[in-house]
Amino acid sequence: MMINEEIYDVTIIGGGPAGLFAAFYSGMREMKTKIIEYLPYLGGKVTYFYPEKVIRDIGGIAHATGEEVTDQLVEQAMTFDPAVVLGEQVVTMRRMDDRNFELVSSNGNTHYSKTIMLATGFGTLHSVKLDHPEAVYYEEKSLHYTVRKLADYHDKHVLISGGGNSAVDWALELENIAKSITLIHRRNQFKGLESSVTKLKNSRVNVLTPYELKELHGEDGQIEKVILGNLEEEADDIELQVDRVVVNHGFQINLEPITAWGLEMIDGMIAVDSSMQTSVEGIFAIGDIAHYPDKLGLIAGAFNEGPIAVNHAKKIADPEDPVKHLFSTNFAAFEEDE
Repeated sequence: MMINEEIYDVTIIGGGPAGLFAAFYSGMREMKTKIIEYLPYLGGKVTYFYPEKVIRDIGGIAHATGEEVTDQLVEQAMTFDPAVVLGEQVVTMRRMDDRNFELVSSNGNTHYSKTIMLATGFGTLHSVKLDHPEAVYYEEKSLHYTVRKLADYHDKHVLISGGGNSAVDWALELENIAKSITLIHRRNQFKGLESSVTKLKNSRVNVLTPYELKELHGEDGQIEKVILGNLEEEADDIELQVDRVVVNHGFQINLEPITAWGLEMIDGMIAVDSSMQTSVEGIFAIGDIAHYPDKLGLIAGAFNEGPIAVNHAKKIADPEDPVKHLFSTNFAAFEEDE
């Protein structure tokens, strides 16, 4: 157990894109900053689930993988040398008599902060596993829940199961890498972005709906063929030769133990006001976990939410400093030659 009695201006819980950019901006505001991340590395779910997926929702970046984006975010976040704690999950929060916060991690480590910024995404995420008793024999060998290295799928027969953005995007990413791509979905309509679905329809991806995986066949961890069943028609099952199966059936979300902190929740998210402050003064939420009217869950949106929260956290950490919405080019257009 470690008790760190040093008091930080802001402690950011979560080291994904939202938390990383917030850490950089708080450094610009000369706030004493700490990042606590549950995973053993920074980058959050983008690094974990989408290292080679192209990220397309950040202005000014035409083409970059999740790993490339997070590498840049980590480098930027370290500009002002924030304290970084990895592999810890914060479990309890207590407001002390001096109005500062005490945070205790699952391993007993204690941290102190004037303000808290929750950048946890939707909490700890785990891929929804394929509901087949034999799936465990193939997992991480030929059955995967995300694509970590595109090269592993070169010249392979690949089956992807899912109907959301991830499934559609991976099918398109692997189109020119794999020998063949088949995408199956339990419904006739896909939930991906319209432009991606249109691109899918015009691709060489073999799309089968409404189908589901009924059986996996292979040996020594290597899938050799699958049996697909139609969910609407009394049609014959389809036998398909495959080398790799990628299952994108969503995530199981665990926001505990933050749900016990007494914060107002809406639809499984934390309600915030226009300053990104939660129902508890001094605690802010940004990124996927934050809820407010007309919320748009883009990484680019989280990059705006972090600085808004930082500016208001600055007022709490340093009441003598007025709230200013500062950025690196603030006065460039107004500077005069002396």
